[in-house]
Amino acid sequence: MVTDLSQIIKAYDVRGIVPDQLNEPVARALGTAFVEMLRESGSEPDQIVIAHDMRDSGPGLAAAFARGVNAAGAGVINIGLASTDQLYYASGSLNLPGAMFTASHNPAQYNGIKLCRSGARPVGQDSGLAVVRQRAQKLLGDLNADAEGPERVEQRESLKDYAAHLRSLVDLAGIRQLKVIVDAGNGMGGYTVPAVLGDQVLPALPLEIVPLFFELDGSFPNHEANPLDPKNLVDLQKAVREQGADIGLAFDGDADRCFVVDEKGDPVSPSAITALVASRELAKFPGSTIIHNLITSAAVPEIITENGGKPVRSRVGHSFIKAEMAATNAIFGGEHSAHYYFRDFWFADTGMLAAMHVLAAFGGQDLPLSEFAAEYERYAASGEINSTVTDTPAKIAEVRAAFPQAEVDELDGLTFQVGDGAWFNLRASNTEPLLRLNVEAHDAARMAELRDEVLAIVRG
Repeated sequence: MVTDLSQIIKAYDVRGIVPDQLNEPVARALGTAFVEMLRESGSEPDQIVIAHDMRDSGPGLAAAFARGVNAAGAGVINIGLASTDQLYYASGSLNLPGAMFTASHNPAQYNGIKLCRSGARPVGQDSGLAVVRQRAQKLLGDLNADAEGPERVEQRESLKDYAAHLRSLVDLAGIRQLKVIVDAGNGMGGYTVPAVLGDQVLPALPLEIVPLFFELDGSFPNHEANPLDPKNLVDLQKAVREQGADIGLAFDGDADRCFVVDEKGDPVSPSAITALVASRELAKFPGSTIIHNLITSAAVPEIITENGGKPVRSRVGHSFIKAEMAATNAIFGGEHSAHYYFRDFWFADTGMLAAMHVLAAFGGQDLPLSEFAAEYERYAASGEINSTVTDTPAKIAEVRAAFPQAEVDELDGLTFQVGDGAWFNLRASNTEPLLRLNVEAHDAARMAELRDEVLAIVRG
C-alpha cells in the first residue's frame, strides 16, 4: 500500500511512524521530489547537505533520501550525526539546501525530515513543502520511478566548524567559573554540548559541565526529550539543587531548543530568555528590530523598547518568525516554546547560541541566576494550557461573548486585553481538536482568576 503523504507532511516538516508511514521508499521519493521542487522554483542545486539525529532509523532514511537526490541528478554532502542547528550551520556556511532527519521531541517510533533551502531558509507548506508532497506522492505511485542516478555522496565532518562558529559569536572566555548541569535527554545535546561548551574540540571554557543523559539513545530510556513538558525537567531540577549548580540547561531531542533552570531548580521562562538575549543583541546593534510571538510575556516588548529596539509581534510558528525576520532584517527573534532565532545564524533557530548568551550575561554578574533573571520576569504567566473541544468555533464565540469590553485582535487566534494589564490568547491547534490558552497578569492571583474564568467556559 502506498503511503498517504498528507498524513505525515505537516505545515513545517515531515513527521511519521517508522516504518509504517515513513520508510526508505518514502525517503527516496522525497529526496527526488525535493530536488525537483528546488529546480521548479528557480534554483539549480548541485548538492544537498543532509544529516540525521541519534534515532536508529536515521542513517537508513538519510541514505535512501540521498539515493533519491542522486536520481534527480544532484549530489549529496552527508555530515552524518548532527543536531538540527548544526545542519542549519552547514546549510548556511555552504550555501546549500539541506535535509535534517529528526522527529525532534517525538517518541522513539517516529522520525521525520526538516527541509531548508540554501542559507538555511525554511521550507514549509507555502514555500515548497506542498509541491514536494505532491511530487513524492506521484513518484511512489509510479512503478517506473526507481531509476538510480550515479552515486554522488561526499562524507564531511562539521562539528568542529559549527562549534567554532558559535564560539565566535559569543565570548565566554572572561566569565566567572560556573557549574552547569546539562540534561541532553539522550538526544543530540549529548553530542554538541561537549564540542561547544566543553573541551572536546576547542579550548576549555570557565565552565564545569555536569552531564545528564548524554548517551545518544533514540529510545529515550530516561525521559522524553521534550523540556516543554514540566515532568521532563524533574531530573535536571533535582540535580541542580542537590549538586549546588549555578544553572541547569535542558535540550530537546534534536537540540535546537534550550530550556533554563536557576540554582533553585526553578524554570526561567523562555520569555525572560528572549528579553535577556534581545537586550544583549541590541547592545551590539542599537535600534534594531526584534521579533517576538504574540504569546510571549508583555515584558518582552517593554524590555526591547527600553533598550532602544523595535519590537515586532508575530504569529506563533517558526515559518512566521523567520519570514518577519527576513522582511525586517531583525537581529533576533524569540518564542514561548524556547525557539530562538539569530540574524548572524542565517535567521535560523539555535538553542545552543541562546544558552551561550545566557551563560555570558549571567557569568558576567556576581548574582545567583534567580536574582539575575528576576528583572526579565515581570508578570505572572499561566504557560500554555490545552483543552480538548468538540466545536472549536462555538467555544471561541462563547469566550468572546463573555468579555464584551475587552480589546480583541485576531493576529493568531484571539488575544483579549481585559484591562489592568491582564491579557489572554486563545488559539485553535492546526492538527488536533484543541484550544490553546495563554494568560498573563501583573500578579499570580489575578492570572489564576482570569485563567480559571476562561477555562470554565472552554471546558464547561
